[in-house]
Amino acid sequence: MDLLNTLVDKGLRRELPTREEALAVLATSDDDVLDVVAAAGKVRRHWFGRRVKLNYLVNLKSGLCPEDCSYCSQRLGSTAGILKYTWLKPDEASKAAAAGLAGGAKRVCLVASGRGPTDRDVDRVAGTIKAIKEQNEGVEVCACLGLLSDGQAERLREAGADAYNHNLNTSESTYGDITTTHTYADRVDTVTKAHAAGLSACSGLIAGMGESDEDLVDVVYSLRELDPDSVPVNFLIPVEGTPLAKEWNLTPQRCLRILAMVRFVCPDVEVRIAGGREVHLRTMQPLALNLANSIFLGDYLTTEGQAGRADLEMIADAGFEVEGAEQVTLPEHRAATAGAGCGSHDGGCGAQESAGCGAHEGSGCGSHEGGGVCGSAPAAAAASAAPLAASAAGEARTDLVAVRRRGAGTDLAPNA
Repeated sequence: MDLLNTLVDKGLRRELPTREEALAVLATSDDDVLDVVAAAGKVRRHWFGRRVKLNYLVNLKSGLCPEDCSYCSQRLGSTAGILKYTWLKPDEASKAAAAGLAGGAKRVCLVASGRGPTDRDVDRVAGTIKAIKEQNEGVEVCACLGLLSDGQAERLREAGADAYNHNLNTSESTYGDITTTHTYADRVDTVTKAHAAGLSACSGLIAGMGESDEDLVDVVYSLRELDPDSVPVNFLIPVEGTPLAKEWNLTPQRCLRILAMVRFVCPDVEVRIAGGREVHLRTMQPLALNLANSIFLGDYLTTEGQAGRADLEMIADAGFEVEGAEQVTLPEHRAATAGAGCGSHDGGCGAQESAGCGAHEGSGCGSHEGGGVCGSAPAAAAASAAPLAASAAGEARTDLVAVRRRGAGTDLAPNA
């Protein structure tokens, strides 16, 4: 296919595809999806080899957010039955982080729901970063606390944060349909502040909220212009109790095309599969590793993820390897200019949250939460009892959604 050959050549040269080419990737048929994956996989392997970076989320403060992000289980007015708790103490957060690091993660993403941190909140997080770094040599720490005020990014950097995540989520033209309590420009401003402070910037999107192909291309081109080191791609988990609970628009093939388009537009950045991979990619998750070079290990912010051991087995069975702490994530030309002191890591967590991290959640981290994910005991059990279902868009797979009831904020061991 001439289109794919052209996109591979451009990706190897870091040349921006045309909008028409990006839209054409999304418009390819299911019959061509393996060709699309193979082409984008050449670009992924050129810049990142067969390494997969593991990231681990710690939800420092869950629920009760004053923002109205429609995708989020922690939003104002949400009736989702998620865990609700105030700030974890530094030793509690460090203990939670240690579980993920023991499971193979090299980056810890600290997420808190809310519009943005107060100066006192920044002090709290600074203490948590110190505790984690004192007990885990070489760990990378990304913060995702929402909209930043002047000087806060610098204070986080001084406290030892390596990166900051805040997702754009969707295109500027449709942003007001998703959130009304802050603006698209507010989000751009926070990513810019993080960049300017020397933090490795992480910013991504959420797919499946009813957006058009043009919206997806718009937000990815905006991300390329912002030039984050890390781009988390969330797939909406429609959570009961949120306005988007009925938006089941994705198929595994659609998700693969979206990831391929992101890789072609952002060839040399860390592309992270964040929230929703277990729900929407399902058994095709291993194929997605040919497109993305980063995932979250274990659970997300308010929902359960695939078992940590299953994540590691999936990576190995697909012929990939877990990226070691001593390995540099970014290509040399990017690592040299990533956030000050961030040469050995990319930036970004990935958990859709109201804070904006990258795990699509109430905070926005990059693992779009609020909805659950499969692979957990309750979700997997439900899935095994249910009849096999076709992967048609619009089919609700609520059997694959489970609210997190373990790990941070509970007395139960985390999934890592």
